[in-house]
Amino acid sequence: MATKGLLAKKVGMTQVFTEKGELLPVTVLEAGPCVVIALRAVQKDGYGAVQLGWGDVKEKKLTKPSAGHFKKAGVAAHRHVREVRLKADAPSYEVGQALKADLFSAGEWVDVTGTSKGKGFSGQHKRHHFGRGPVTHGSHNIKQPGSIGSSSTPSRVYKGMRMAGQLGNAQRTTTHLKVVRVDLDRNLILVNGDVPGHKNSLVVVRDSTRQPKGKK
Repeated sequence: MATKGLLAKKVGMTQVFTEKGELLPVTVLEAGPCVVIALRAVQKDGYGAVQLGWGDVKEKKLTKPSAGHFKKAGVAAHRHVREVRLKADAPSYEVGQALKADLFSAGEWVDVTGTSKGKGFSGQHKRHHFGRGPVTHGSHNIKQPGSIGSSSTPSRVYKGMRMAGQLGNAQRTTTHLKVVRVDLDRNLILVNGDVPGHKNSLVVVRDSTRQPKGKK
């Protein structure tokens, strides 16, 4: 759980120079402004969280329950709605409050959650980095998966066996990314490293639960 979070759009990757002359690869995130739509309390809901909305959308494109949710909160309709679980010592928020990129500052560690790029049905070599079989002496076992369940033991295929299947298009979180720069005028956050998802995809930025070992 975190103490703060923002919804952002992955703009793309670039590189910047630090004051020491180091060249860093960074991901540019367009963070906010996000609007607080609702609050979750432990006493009432069983957990603490803040519900954020980001992106404009026409009300005619909303379902009646969604439109009623925004109307009850007294805020404008938003395209994306996500909840960020909060710790007990997290700062308090108010419904209708706008959160911008200045929620984070340079030097902080953040965790970024997004949906990885979908790559469709893939074989075990691409999906699980399996090695290939022999390619000489007339072998026909070059890209076969091999044995998945022996005859007598176990006489079945174990659950979770690594085989061909859907690759990507799953929620992933990249942890311990350092905020390199914050551009408040354009609501941009530059983090060192890559984050899951394609360009223009939605990501959730939270402060890291702990500082990584060996990093300052």
